[in-house]
Amino acid sequence: MKLNKQDILKALETISAPGEGQNMVESGAVTNIVTFADEVIVDITITNPSLQAKKKTEVEIMKTIHDIVYEKAKITVNVKVDAPTKSAPNVIKGKAIPGIKNIIAVASGKGGVGKSTVTANLAVTLAKMGFKVGILDADIYGPSMPIMFDVELERPLAVNVDGKSKMRPVENYGVKILSIGFFTKPDQAVVWRGPMAAKALNQMIFDAAWGELDFMLLDLPPGTGDIHLSIMQSLPITGAVVVSTPQNVALADAKKGVAMFQQESINVPVLGIIENMAYFTPEELPDNKYYIFGKEGAQNLAEDLNVRFLGELPLVQSIREAGDVGRPAALQTATPLEQAFEKLTQNVVEEVVRRNDNLPPTEAIKITTMAGCSAVKK
Repeated sequence: MKLNKQDILKALETISAPGEGQNMVESGAVTNIVTFADEVIVDITITNPSLQAKKKTEVEIMKTIHDIVYEKAKITVNVKVDAPTKSAPNVIKGKAIPGIKNIIAVASGKGGVGKSTVTANLAVTLAKMGFKVGILDADIYGPSMPIMFDVELERPLAVNVDGKSKMRPVENYGVKILSIGFFTKPDQAVVWRGPMAAKALNQMIFDAAWGELDFMLLDLPPGTGDIHLSIMQSLPITGAVVVSTPQNVALADAKKGVAMFQQESINVPVLGIIENMAYFTPEELPDNKYYIFGKEGAQNLAEDLNVRFLGELPLVQSIREAGDVGRPAALQTATPLEQAFEKLTQNVVEEVVRRNDNLPPTEAIKITTMAGCSAVKK
């Protein structure tokens, strides 16, 4: 069948452009259409810089042309992002750290799902792959990175950088680490209000000699609160990874975690969801899988939210033991655990590359006078 450009335009008039009140044609989002026999190429420009908006636009265009024009049409959609820069009153804007290429936030809506363990193993796997990696332990009230990297007794030293005194991160397994745990006693509780915690984080971010890093991983505290806003206000986050276990209680909070990053006022690309403690396999029965917390819950959530499922990690005793003794499980060579973390890390890197190819650089979020003071209704 020979496709007609006018039929394609008429079909696209039924779709609203992301972030616009008008349809794709009226808003000027559709910049070019080329047809040849049963093939059609659609060039479109959108203003929403999120991966989700880009993917949704592609799917909607293909589905509409198949449904309305020709179900066997061969369609190519080229989506270009042209995000407008808006000036806002009372803007507080963060700044990038020179030398750091990608900043990945590792978050969870709920505590106890293994977010810090995943962060530590992602970091050492990236380092094994040859990347320069750092971890900022932003979990102010429950810092665990010093234990997981066996550096509890270490302290960041002062170094002179361009005439200024800065903290040199502690390093182990090829990963640079800064944590509030280096500055408190093991039995000392951090009883701080939000502004004081945010000030401590800013010091670890900007008063540190991080040097050149390919990846900085941010181990965020559970939930969606003040620390998260402070971090995203201070730093331009490349993307976020959300960790969850398969059961409904954890998934409900993970969904809120994803929603926080996708909020219009924040708009940090969500790279995907990781399912931790996906199943249990006894050592004596290596072919058996027991789904203690439910089956494929995070995988289904990723599909529902239209974000990538980055991979699953088993519930294995040696992961816990490795974290407790300060040698992340991903360092166990030639084991299924090493392979699982390598696959997971490859998927994260792949999403970062895709995100950097398709979207403009992220800016630190702009907090205006009243932004973030109440729940956002959608």
